[in-house]
Amino acid sequence: MGSNYKKNKVVPVTAILLLIGIFWYLVAIPMNSEKVSRQFKNLSTSEHIQKCWSLKKPKLPTPHQIVTEMVNTTFFKKVSSKRSLVYHGWITLQATLAGFFLGTLFGILLALGIVHNKAMDLSVMPWVIASQTIPILAIAPMIIVVMNSVGVTGLLPKAIISMYLSFFPVVVGMVKGLRSPDQIQLDQMKTWSASSNQILWYLRFPSSLPFLFASLKVGVAASLVGAIVGELPSGAISGLGARMLAGTYYGQTIMIWSALFAAAFLAAFLVFIIDFSQKIVLKKMAIIR
Repeated sequence: MGSNYKKNKVVPVTAILLLIGIFWYLVAIPMNSEKVSRQFKNLSTSEHIQKCWSLKKPKLPTPHQIVTEMVNTTFFKKVSSKRSLVYHGWITLQATLAGFFLGTLFGILLALGIVHNKAMDLSVMPWVIASQTIPILAIAPMIIVVMNSVGVTGLLPKAIISMYLSFFPVVVGMVKGLRSPDQIQLDQMKTWSASSNQILWYLRFPSSLPFLFASLKVGVAASLVGAIVGELPSGAISGLGARMLAGTYYGQTIMIWSALFAAAFLAAFLVFIIDFSQKIVLKKMAIIR
């Protein structure tokens, strides 16, 4: 039964990826056609299409060009090289994890205050929601400039921008989770003369864990976006965001797309780690079987 379930998942996913790949190659032809026509004359149709799929600086690189670039810059460059995706990914990962940790801690503390304090619920929660209406591209340069003016550079400004995006889903998820126990469960704890702290640690917090892990998956992806955005206005020369920026400066679209896909794979890897941790923790706590 398990193998059939896996097959049922693999087949549609493979089919969708194949359709996306075919569509991508088809779209690359009109996107790159004008550039090919300018650079090469008297080409047959098949040669024209082949050139559209193999330009050094295409408007839209093809999947095989992106894969080739990623393989070359991941496995055939020294990790310490500025051309290595591993090097740039590690720089971005540091800011991502720092921002994610700060955002998670800040989000949990805010959620605890909101759930246990009516004044915070009425006053802080609307501001938490309103904070997410400010575009990150607008606030990121402000954070960079302010922190640079007081001599703070490097990892911390990017981590703060990353934290700004990641704390919100944690707050919302934890508030929902901490309020998830039924009233009958809360009344039962009170009949046992449980204190507020005991209700928190023995009832509210365990009940909130599924909500917390779901929020962490969103938060870590948002944290990665924040780290990349934080690299753009800071003039960084390292990191996936800096690699995208360098590709934009020099018209290297293949470099841009390879960095984008590297960021996507990094996000997927981080979400997988959280999902794996979730299964272990919830199974240990007998929340899932």
